[in-house]
Amino acid sequence: MRFSLHFTRSIILPALTLAVACSSFAQQPSNSASSPGQAPKMPPPPKPPALVEPGGPSISLQTSEALFDIAVGLNACGYDNGLSESDPIRQHIREQVNQASQQSVEARDARFHLCEFINQHRLPETGRDLAQYVSLALYVTPPPELTTSVEMQDLPPDSTQVVDVLPLLRAFAQAIKLHTIWVENRAAYDEQVARLHDPLTRMITDTNIYLKMPVSSYEDRRFLVVLEPMLSPAETNARVYGTNYVVVASPANGTIHMNEVRHTYLHYEIEPLLYARATAMDRLLPFLKTVRDAPLDFVYRSDIVSLVIECMIRAVEARTMGTGVEIPKIPANTPHSELDPLYRARNTALQKDDALREQVVSRDMAAGFVLTHYFYTQLVQFEHSPASLKESIGEMVYGMDIPQELGRLKGIQFAEEGSTDVVRRTSSKPHGLDLAELDLVKGDPGTAASLSESALKDHTAEAGRANFILARADLMTGKMEQAETALRETIRLSSDPRMVAWAHIYLGRILDVQENRDEALLEYKAALAVRDTQPDTRSAAENGMKQPFALPHHADPDAEDDKGGPPSKTQPQPDAAQAQHPQ
Repeated sequence: MRFSLHFTRSIILPALTLAVACSSFAQQPSNSASSPGQAPKMPPPPKPPALVEPGGPSISLQTSEALFDIAVGLNACGYDNGLSESDPIRQHIREQVNQASQQSVEARDARFHLCEFINQHRLPETGRDLAQYVSLALYVTPPPELTTSVEMQDLPPDSTQVVDVLPLLRAFAQAIKLHTIWVENRAAYDEQVARLHDPLTRMITDTNIYLKMPVSSYEDRRFLVVLEPMLSPAETNARVYGTNYVVVASPANGTIHMNEVRHTYLHYEIEPLLYARATAMDRLLPFLKTVRDAPLDFVYRSDIVSLVIECMIRAVEARTMGTGVEIPKIPANTPHSELDPLYRARNTALQKDDALREQVVSRDMAAGFVLTHYFYTQLVQFEHSPASLKESIGEMVYGMDIPQELGRLKGIQFAEEGSTDVVRRTSSKPHGLDLAELDLVKGDPGTAASLSESALKDHTAEAGRANFILARADLMTGKMEQAETALRETIRLSSDPRMVAWAHIYLGRILDVQENRDEALLEYKAALAVRDTQPDTRSAAENGMKQPFALPHHADPDAEDDKGGPPSKTQPQPDAAQAQHPQ
């Protein structure tokens, strides 16, 4: 079972500047970064998905025809994940689509071109491959338009790699009359919604009762569960776009993985309470030192707020999970002579129940979520108090005896691997490789390189992206050989088409500067073959094919002006803020 919980972030991808003068690749939004030496301006919150209705209900269970169309397209092009475990409606719709696809040459051609695109953009990790289309589907308007509901720069980052599937999908949907298939099966979809309404309502009600918080605790916030039987029941996708929390799940036998849905709902309820106290959590920063060697995603080892949020959620899950242990009840009218064996049986059951919960807490602690045990014990007290979590959370966080809790963690043995469903998220402040990108914008390649090298050494971030940042830092400081090595590592390790394409382009430019035109042409051709969807990528690669990359002229007495040779290493470098990496 896969559970993917994505938190969108506005990634600041700054300057890629050759030490010998690289031209810019694209305009960065004006609010992405300020001038060197000034604090960066944080980007605006993500725009809501197309499914979010202004003024609509805070919590909803629904379906989406746009998601249906994309899921059908994937199924028509080889997406068979979880087919044997899926609801029968999935196979029924696949058969309808197959029949419709054979009715005309137009339909067969449309399917061929759609599948060609999907196959060319397939990612090696099946979870990420599906996730990029789910991200896109949430920002697509209903048929027949099937267009993005926001501008390209406002789309979720992973969806931009496949956004060009939409015109092909429109042609396919029109050729096979996909809307008709949707209408014919709409009753079955509505039945799925009806069957899951009560279980979802029960989960939300039980969670709110435990937290002692009403559903209407937050205004202008949305929690959506979207059902799509054409996807694998084992793959639950969750997205958090600003204040909008969306879970995409596939029902089978009238059920979905409710624990994953509840995990997202706990984020929806708990995050605002802790983010409101984010600026006062510096006193908890020593805990980040204790998790440096833990098998955690980098964000949890670098952002204390994210770590606290996840630890509290895991503590709540441990306190409220079903253990399967039946706790005997003692009838009020039980004779005194019969109480002892009943009490012993009850205490035995309670001890077994507690032991199972403690095992879960211990696993979370070994995975690096080192505050889970603290919050677990605090919740025991919370359960006997009339105060809500909103009223109690401040005391839980600020009342922590930090030296005592740090002492408990001495000698802790972390697991070699973290839990498979670790939530990957980022804080609202840049950190890690995001911070390295920002350092490049501010013209500080040394710090950017240091952060990237640490991430590579500690295996705390995507190696492809770390190498790409390191290459740009090397280019800005004139380390051409090191930059070339890092760019080739980017190509080898990254699955991001945009990053790979630009790595080829910069290699081509380096080779042009070295007057190795034949090898440079091969790199520009490779960049075009990657098929990044952004127009600036194609333009840069095609320009490289037409003519060698030329260095801009600098009034440097050491530069070989009349001979056109490369400038010396002492030549002033271009301002990093003038050459931006695409967002």
